[in-house]
Amino acid sequence: MGILDQILSVFRSKAPSAPQSAPIANNVAVISERRGKKRVNAREGTRVLIIDDSKTIVSVLKKFLRSAGYETMEALDAESGLAQMQQQPPELIFLDIMLPGMNGFAALRAIRRDPATRNIPVIMMSGNEQAMEQFFGTRIGADDFMKKPFSREEVFFRIERLLDATLVPRRAAPRPTEQAAPAVG
Repeated sequence: MGILDQILSVFRSKAPSAPQSAPIANNVAVISERRGKKRVNAREGTRVLIIDDSKTIVSVLKKFLRSAGYETMEALDAESGLAQMQQQPPELIFLDIMLPGMNGFAALRAIRRDPATRNIPVIMMSGNEQAMEQFFGTRIGADDFMKKPFSREEVFFRIERLLDATLVPRRAAPRPTEQAAPAVG
């Protein structure tokens, strides 16, 4: 489902459905079971920075997050996002890979090099399959990856995976390939 379809589905009301066949009924049961599980949100007022050059993506993420009590900050390019982080550090960052000027990978490297921002969890986003492959190949310190288009459920699933016991987003545990190599004596 494209992002436009997702936006339109938010505004449409569901029409009564016709009788369903067994495969669809099984799928409905799975969806109902997932929806029956209470979502765990970060604490009220968690600051999230959204860095994406698509005003539509920024708007959709902002709407999802604010409806759950998050505060949002937005930037349409990496440079202004990095500047905002210096003024008011967020507690979580959604960072697009394909950006004008500095791309998301370079921005992530800058975030990880700066002692003031290195521990902020970052969820990378992209609709580009090649960028996704590059992300998994480089492993430069993102905490998660979300492919566009995404659903509301996926956004909150990604956040929930990063929450600690006090409902604060924390960096994901480093993967074995990201840990420092042991010193050779």
